[in-house]
Amino acid sequence: MIAINHTLISEDIFDRKFVCDLSACKGECCVSGDSGAPLDKSELKILDKIYPEVKPYMNQKGIEAVEKNGSYVLDTDGDYTTTLVSEGEECAFVFFDEKNIAKCAIEQAYLEGKIDWKKPVSCHLYPIRIQEYKEYDAVNYHSWHICKPACECGSQLNVPVFKFLKEPLIRKYGPEWFEELDAVYEAYSSKKRK
Repeated sequence: MIAINHTLISEDIFDRKFVCDLSACKGECCVSGDSGAPLDKSELKILDKIYPEVKPYMNQKGIEAVEKNGSYVLDTDGDYTTTLVSEGEECAFVFFDEKNIAKCAIEQAYLEGKIDWKKPVSCHLYPIRIQEYKEYDAVNYHSWHICKPACECGSQLNVPVFKFLKEPLIRKYGPEWFEELDAVYEAYSSKKRK
């Protein structure tokens, strides 16, 4: 584990390689799973606020789910998550493009300049998962079989998980934190090469 400020970071984010390959996985991470995307409490009001701008990008099933259950729900573990279309189905904010790839309506609204919030930070950070404790955040790599194409693509391109996730890591912890992480990685890599 690597300690930077109030974070404890798994070396897996250095050792594992990862680059999303949507043409291979079809955005399965937005469709599979037991619950929606984990949300920080600070994101709940944001979801409610942006919903009118995001709604035009959503499919009908997603709109119906949000209008029935709200933009977020409390899951069985007691955590806030995005609403699902129905149990065991996709996130309510998913739409499918012409190639049947699952895309995020929130991110699409952001890309088209309708909102200034890209998407929940947990989505932006995946496959990194953060567990917040009282004294520190545990920053870990999450392995999921549906991301095999991303691991293969990352290996071919030799891109460590943390470098692929530079933008969301800076979003979460700031540029100075990321610069320190990058410096630790350089030292870690040179030690491994010896």
